[in-house]
Amino acid sequence: MPKELMLPARVVVFDLDDTLALSKAKISPRIARCLTALLAEAQVCIISGGRLQQFQTQVLDELPLEPEQAARLHLMPTCGTRYLRWESGDWREVYYETLSDDEIALVTKVLTDGATELGLWESRTWGEIIENRGSQVTFSALGQQAPHQVKAAWDPDGGRRAALREYAAARLPGLEVRSGGSTSIDVTREGIDKGYGMRKLMSHLDVGLDDLLFFGDRLDEGGNDYPVRAMGVRCVAVSSWQQTADYVERLLSSDPAAQAPPVLEPLKV
Repeated sequence: MPKELMLPARVVVFDLDDTLALSKAKISPRIARCLTALLAEAQVCIISGGRLQQFQTQVLDELPLEPEQAARLHLMPTCGTRYLRWESGDWREVYYETLSDDEIALVTKVLTDGATELGLWESRTWGEIIENRGSQVTFSALGQQAPHQVKAAWDPDGGRRAALREYAAARLPGLEVRSGGSTSIDVTREGIDKGYGMRKLMSHLDVGLDDLLFFGDRLDEGGNDYPVRAMGVRCVAVSSWQQTADYVERLLSSDPAAQAPPVLEPLKV
C-alpha cells in the first residue's frame, strides 16, 4: 500500500440504505468506483437489514468485480444474521441464523396487531408491509418499494417506530426487536444485530476492533447501526451516499492535504 494513502483500517464496513445508496436504490457509478478502489487496498464489508436479493440488485449488479476483488468483499444481509463470501466462483454462506416457522408466524401476528392498534397500518403502500427474510422479519409501514421522499416524511422523529418497537418487544421475549430504516422494524433472534455481525467478521478475518472502520447513517442510540459503535468500533456518521463518497475519496486520496473523515469517539457499553 502506498505510504501516501490515508487508509486507517484493514476492514472498511458500510451500511447500505442511506449510506451507500438511497433506500432500495442502486448504488451510483461514483460509489461503485469508491468500492472498487477500496477493494484494491482493504477488505470491505456491507451489512444491512435488506435481504440478499437487495444486495444483488443494489450493489453487485452495479459493481463488476475481478475474482481477487470479490474475494475481499463480505456480504452481511439481514443485519448480520447471514454472512456470505466469494469462494470458488460463487457467493458461499459462512452462516445463516434462521428463525423457525413458529417464530416467523408469531412475529408476523404481533407486528400486524401492533401496527393496527397503534394506527400505523397504512392504506396506501408500495409492496409488502411484512416480509419474511428467513433470519429476520421486517415490518415496513409504507411497503418495501415506497418512494424515498415519502418514507423520509413518515416518521421523521422516530416516534412511530419507537412505539411499535416497544409494543412488539414486550410480546416477543427471546427475540431482538429494533428500529430498522426510516419506516421499518426488524426482528431477529435475541442478541443478533449488526454488532453480532461485526464480531463474526472479526473472528473470521482474525482482526481486532482497531482494524475496523464503519460508515453508517443510524449511529444514534436506538438506531440499527448503534450496536457497532457501542462495541467500540470506530465509526463515521453519514447522512447520504454523497457524503460517504466524499469521505471514501478522502481516504483514498494521495494528496497530503486531504482530510480524513471525522470519526466518532468509540464507545464501549
